[in-house]
Amino acid sequence: MKISVNCPSYKRPYVETLEYLPYCKVWVAEREYEDYIKANPGFEENIIAVPNEVQGNVSRIRNYILKQERENNDVTIIVDDDLKRMGRFEPKGVYGYDEWTIDADEFLEMCEKYTILCDEFGFKLWGVMCNMDALSYRQATPFSTVSVVLGPFSAHLPGCDIWYDEALPLKEDYDYAIQHINRYRGCLRINKIHYDCKQSKQAGGCATYRNIDRETQQLAALQKKWGTKIVKNDIQDNHNQKKERKTLDYNPIIHVPIRGV
Repeated sequence: MKISVNCPSYKRPYVETLEYLPYCKVWVAEREYEDYIKANPGFEENIIAVPNEVQGNVSRIRNYILKQERENNDVTIIVDDDLKRMGRFEPKGVYGYDEWTIDADEFLEMCEKYTILCDEFGFKLWGVMCNMDALSYRQATPFSTVSVVLGPFSAHLPGCDIWYDEALPLKEDYDYAIQHINRYRGCLRINKIHYDCKQSKQAGGCATYRNIDRETQQLAALQKKWGTKIVKNDIQDNHNQKKERKTLDYNPIIHVPIRGV
C-alpha cells in the first residue's frame, strides 16, 4: 500500500514529528525553508518548500498537500508538526486495559489496516480519538462512524473531491469532518488509538492568528454554515467555584443527525 505521511509547518522550524516519524514530509513556506533545514539536521530531504502564499492559512496548506498527494497514494496522512507519539489501549482482564505506544513501524501498519477498513465502510476519511485521557476510552465501542476526526491526525483516501474551507482556518477540521459525514454518511474514527501533541500550546502555526475574538468569529461562522443543532457551544458548569458560572469552550460539540455509532 502506498502511504504518504505529511505535516504542514509554519513559523515553527523545529519539527518534533520528525523525531517520531522520520519518513514524514514537512511542507513549509519558501522563505522559511533554510530555517527548517538548519533546525532539523539529517532530515533535509524531508523538507518541502511551497509558495509563500500557500502558507499562513492551515486550510490552504492542507488543500495544497491533498492536491499533491491524495490521488497518487492509497492513503494520505496529515499530522501536526508537534506530534510526540501515538498510543493505543488494549484490554487487560475483564475491565482493565494497558496503554501502548505505537512506534514508527507500527504506525504504517496501523495506517494500512484502518485504510482498508475505512474503504470497506465506503468512507474517504478516518482518524483517531482526540483525547488521550483513559476516561475517554470506550472499550465496548472500537470505532465510531458519526464522530468528527480532527486535525492532529487525519487519513484521506483517493477519489474524494471534498476540500478544507479556507474561510474557517481555526475550525477547518470540524467542518471537513462534517462535510465527509454529510457526503458519505459517516467517517471512521478508531476509538482505542489517540495522539499526543501540544495542540496550540506553543508559538507558530495557527497560534500566529488565534485569539479570543477570532475563535469566537470562527465558531459563529461554523454554526452559521451547519446550524446550531449540529454545531453546539460546549458550555460547562464550573463546580469548583462557590458561585456557579458558565464558561465557553471554543471547541464545539458536534451532533450530526445521521444514524451510526
